Amino acid sequence: MFDLNRLRALRAVATHGTMTGAASALGYTPSAISQQIAKLERETGSALLDRQGGKVELTPAAWLLAEATDEVVAVLERTRSRLEEQRDQPTGRLVLAAFPTACRGFVAAALAGLAGRYPALDCRLLESDPNRAVSLVVRGEADLAVVHDWHNTPLTLPASLSVVELGEDIADVALPAGHPLADRAALTPYDLREERWIGQGSGAMCHEWLVRCFSDLGIEPDIAYQIEEYESQIALLTAGLGVTMLPRLGRGDLPSTVRVVPMQPPPHRRVSAVWRSQAGRRPALHAALAALRGRWPGTHSGQSARDAG
Repeated sequence: MFDLNRLRALRAVATHGTMTGAASALGYTPSAISQQIAKLERETGSALLDRQGGKVELTPAAWLLAEATDEVVAVLERTRSRLEEQRDQPTGRLVLAAFPTACRGFVAAALAGLAGRYPALDCRLLESDPNRAVSLVVRGEADLAVVHDWHNTPLTLPASLSVVELGEDIADVALPAGHPLADRAALTPYDLREERWIGQGSGAMCHEWLVRCFSDLGIEPDIAYQIEEYESQIALLTAGLGVTMLPRLGRGDLPSTVRVVPMQPPPHRRVSAVWRSQAGRRPALHAALAALRGRWPGTHSGQSARDAG
């Protein structure tokens, strides 16, 4: 019998192409991943990796094991769901992935409620952007993910996932208090066409959304400061270096040096929860979804799940 954790390590190497990438995805060190693979090689009596510089190539035997891992994980997941159904209560471990403002805005409160109500349920949280969170769920490294997609930048979901909408989150323009536009009642993309922007880097959904907001005007926004952390964006904003868009979810209190102005039309993102459809009968999953809905701060929460695809 092969060790499942070692099979998962091999599967992560197959997905990411490097020991470092696999280690980051699984929360281990590259050395630990290498040790797991070495033990699996001894168990199977087969060479699994062809190491070439910083990258590794899987051997045919390794690909066979990686594909079998997906099948094994699917069988175990269905079995776990049935066992939980027999107990009729949420038990075991449930790993949730969520983007930062969701963690602050309502996920932390939802997890606290779950911990108090279901002591046999071990909830874990991974902070992750939506695209990576979806990948974590698909690979079985997370059971549930809270994700978002903007009105003009939809998130593509594999057919193997199910999704339920939790609510809509509106974003506003944030400017330094002394900015000429700071006292306006509302702003349009045209009003902001010559501004220097503080935003996330290329590849992030928020970056793509901002670019598309101006595309109808034939304008490419000048994203002069590519900053991932919310606190750092606020620091640059306070210093008067540019303007930014701030979602309302998880925003918290802003310094007096910052002004927030609504944008017209209001940019909004849909916040949803996604999970593997084959795990949809788990009581732990249903409990987590109920907790997330119950802690959503808005008033337009989703009511029913739909299949993605």
